[in-house]
Amino acid sequence: MNSLAQHDLSDAATLLRTATDVTLLAHVRPDADALGSALALGRVLCLRGALVRVSFAVPERTPESLRGLDVAGLVVPATEVPASAPLLICLDTPSPNRLGGLADRVEATRVAGGSVLVIDHHASNLRYGTHHLVDPDAEATAMLVLDLLDELRIPLDEPMARCLYAGLVTDTGGFRRATPATHQAAARLLQAGVDPDRLAREIIDDHPFAWLPMLSKVLDTARLEPEAAQGLGLVHAMVPAEVSALVRMEETEAVIDVVRSTRDAEVAAVLKEQRPGEWTVSLRALGKIDVAAAARALGGGGHRLASGATVYGTVDETLARVRGALAAAPLI
Repeated sequence: MNSLAQHDLSDAATLLRTATDVTLLAHVRPDADALGSALALGRVLCLRGALVRVSFAVPERTPESLRGLDVAGLVVPATEVPASAPLLICLDTPSPNRLGGLADRVEATRVAGGSVLVIDHHASNLRYGTHHLVDPDAEATAMLVLDLLDELRIPLDEPMARCLYAGLVTDTGGFRRATPATHQAAARLLQAGVDPDRLAREIIDDHPFAWLPMLSKVLDTARLEPEAAQGLGLVHAMVPAEVSALVRMEETEAVIDVVRSTRDAEVAAVLKEQRPGEWTVSLRALGKIDVAAAARALGGGGHRLASGATVYGTVDETLARVRGALAAAPLI
């Protein structure tokens, strides 16, 4: 952890010690790092006697693969999130617009005199809170929450550890991008009782049969463009709305992990149609192009090797914008 984050860690811990009413928000379409981090910290605050609610704007319900993380029933619908809170915590969310329909809670909380704590590991974080625990060197927001638990001297129990392990295993690509410190943290979580095989199956490897025909239709749209991405190659596929409607969000989110296995291209992109003219674009790189910079050019963000954005237009217009952003992205 860098020295600035270390100072912020102490400030964040001081804020949490006296918290009695806390709202924790994850970004839209929460992944295991965002929701797992929120639920782990929410459990700590709940056990300390605080009134706690965890939420996100989209979708309306917790993704099925992540429901096992909410053992205390802390998740509430977005409609039940108060307009402002004494303490609002935004996790794994580099900018307020990633909160979707709950973004207005940030400014409302500040205006009401409350505190906004931002806990995140994205380099693109806008530091939009009143307090920040932001460290781009952390592999996952879960790592920062674990540091915060240590600062608060909270002993890990299995539900907390399971939530944090979920964030680590997903945001590091199954520990392929993990540092020694991350593996040491994972060892602590396993010692707290996490069953890694069961958890990985629940949140990563478990798909209904409908996943297979959906994947077949999507892969039929896959195209390889060797000249794109500065001559390093781009492979892309498309998930039309009528196809994604047949499966859970988890299935469409997992498509990028199949497409990215193409060794002929440096960058993989999957375009997922949310509604006519609106596409969420997932970008992954092997290690030579900073796709986070490309995503920022498209209005999104993320990490150097894994990022995303929402793009508006036809599929051809969206692909053209993706090609342009990759052509201008810096090499690593």
